[in-house]
Amino acid sequence: MRGLALLLVLLAGNALAADDELDARFDKGMLIVHASEFACHRFDMHIAESDEQRARGLMFVRSLPDTAGMLFIYEIDMYLSIWMKNTFIPLDILFIRSDGTVSSITYDAEPQSLKSMVALEPVRYVLELNAGVAESLSIDQYSRIEWVRNDADE
Repeated sequence: MRGLALLLVLLAGNALAADDELDARFDKGMLIVHASEFACHRFDMHIAESDEQRARGLMFVRSLPDTAGMLFIYEIDMYLSIWMKNTFIPLDILFIRSDGTVSSITYDAEPQSLKSMVALEPVRYVLELNAGVAESLSIDQYSRIEWVRNDADE
């Protein structure tokens, strides 16, 4: 029994270390997905906007709450591609236009795959959520996002 308790403490410590590392590397923000006329969903985001942050993304993260994700921000609209190298959790990948509308979604991207998932048109943002979240919340090509960066004082 003591061994199980120690294992749970160690696993919790690893999850906290991953969260601490993300918090140290990325700004945080809040994102709302308007999934339909009547449904909005709130997510806590880590924001990746430098080349280094976008290259790192959610690599090496072992768990992610269903109410969290990562928003990749680019300076201009372009054809973007994402892969899952060193990403240990399956993700839904949303490609988003500069006006916040969803262009396309790759559902349940395979962890650690080198296969590229490519936007169907030039986009400004990529949103990564836990696999299954987009479908369970009816987030689709008719959805729209709005996001804000957390204040530095928080």
